[in-house]
Amino acid sequence: MALSYMPWYNFSAVLGHITKEFGLSTTDSGMIMSAFQAGYVVVVPLTGWLSDRFGAKRTVFWATLATAVFSTLFSVLAAGKWSILTLRLATGLSAGAIYVPGMTLLSRWFPGSRRGMALGAYTAALVTAYAGGYFIAAPTAAVYGWRMGILFTSLPGFVGAALVYFAVHEADGAEVERERAAGVELEKADTGEARTEKVGLGSDKLHGQRETALAAPASARPLAGLAGPILITIAYVGHMWEQYAFWGWLGPYLSSAAAATSASTGAGLSAAAATAWGGRAAALIILLGAPATLLWGAVADRRGRTWAILLASTCSLIAELAVGYLYRYSLGMTVVVASWIGFWVVADSAIYKAGLTEMVHPRVRATYLGVQSAIGFAATIVAPLVFGLVLRHFNGNVSPLAVRSWGPAFLVLGAGTLLAPLGSLLLRARPDVARLMAAGKM
Repeated sequence: MALSYMPWYNFSAVLGHITKEFGLSTTDSGMIMSAFQAGYVVVVPLTGWLSDRFGAKRTVFWATLATAVFSTLFSVLAAGKWSILTLRLATGLSAGAIYVPGMTLLSRWFPGSRRGMALGAYTAALVTAYAGGYFIAAPTAAVYGWRMGILFTSLPGFVGAALVYFAVHEADGAEVERERAAGVELEKADTGEARTEKVGLGSDKLHGQRETALAAPASARPLAGLAGPILITIAYVGHMWEQYAFWGWLGPYLSSAAAATSASTGAGLSAAAATAWGGRAAALIILLGAPATLLWGAVADRRGRTWAILLASTCSLIAELAVGYLYRYSLGMTVVVASWIGFWVVADSAIYKAGLTEMVHPRVRATYLGVQSAIGFAATIVAPLVFGLVLRHFNGNVSPLAVRSWGPAFLVLGAGTLLAPLGSLLLRARPDVARLMAAGKM
C-alpha cells in the first residue's frame, strides 16, 4: 500500500511547476484535484461488491497495476489542463479499487478486538505513501523537472503490484470458517434461534465472544438496523471533507508561505526552491499521521470508538480555523500548527472503518465499506474545488504561489469538519448502537 499510493499527492507536490508551465489557476488546480477524487468515488462501491464476490486479492492486484500505469503515463503525456485532468481522473479510478478490498483482507485476518489497530496500521501505510509522494516528487522536480518527480513516485507502484501478486493471500480456510461461523451466530441471534450473540473474532475458537441478551432492543443487533452505519458515515463525511483537502492544498500553502516570507525578508527564495521546501515540509507533516493512525486506532480499541472520534476531530477542527491566518506573522508557527493538524486530521481515519465492520454482517462487510467510502470520498470531490474557488474569490485568478489570503479557505474546511464530532455525539446518544463497537466501549 505504501508503494502503490505514492501517486496520490505527486501532482500537489509539483503543482508550482505545472501551474507555471501550463498557466493553471487555483480554480483549475482545484478542479484537477477534484477529478482525481471523483474517479476514486465512482469506483469504490463497485470494488466492494467485486471483492465480496470475486476475491479481494485479485481486485487489489489489478487496481494497483493500473494505478502505476496511468500515473506513469501522466509523466509522459500530460500537455495541458485537459490532458492533466484526464490522466489524473484515470489514476483516481484505478486507485479507488485498492482501498476497500485491502481493508476486507485485513478485517478477515484480525478479530474485532484488534481491528482498530490493524486498520490503523493499514491507514498508516497510506499516509506514508501520501507523504512519500510529496517528499520524493517535490525535491526531484526542483532538480530534474516535474515529469521526473511524477515518474519517480509512479514506478514504485509496479513493485507494489508484484508484492500483492506473490506475497499477499486471501484468508485461509480456518479464518473463512470463523468468519462464516460468526455470521451464522449473528443470524441466529437476530431470528431468536440462539441464546447468545457472538460478535467478532477473538483469540481461540471464534477468537472470543461477547454475549448479549436476546432481550436487547432490535436496533442493538448488527443485522437489524441502519442507524449505526448511517451515523458513523455522517461523521466520516466530515472527517473526509477536511482530511484530503488539507493534504492536497498543504504543499501549495506552505510553498506560498515560504515565498511570501522570503519576499518580506529579502531572502530571495526562488519559486522552485519555495515549491521544494513546501513539498518537503508537507511530506513531514503528513507523515505524522502514520503513527497517529496506528496509536489512535489502538486507543479506540481500548477506550471506545465515539470518544476517540470526538477528541481527534475537535483537535484538528480548532486548529484548522487558525492555520490559514498564521503565516503572515510567523512561518515557524504556521508549521507548528499545521503539524498539529497533520497528526489529528488522520488519527481517527481507521476508526470509522473499524466501527462499521462491527455493525454489519461479515458476508457484506466489503459492500458496506465500499458504500461508506464512496459517500465519504464524495466530500473529497467537492472540498478541494471549493477551497480553490474561495482562494480565487479572495485573491483573483493567480497561481497558488501568488496567493496571499488563505484564511477563508481553511475556515471552509473547518466548517465542514463539524460533521465528525456531531456524528460521534449522535452515536453516543444511541448507546444501544454505539456499544456494538469495540466490545461495548463507547
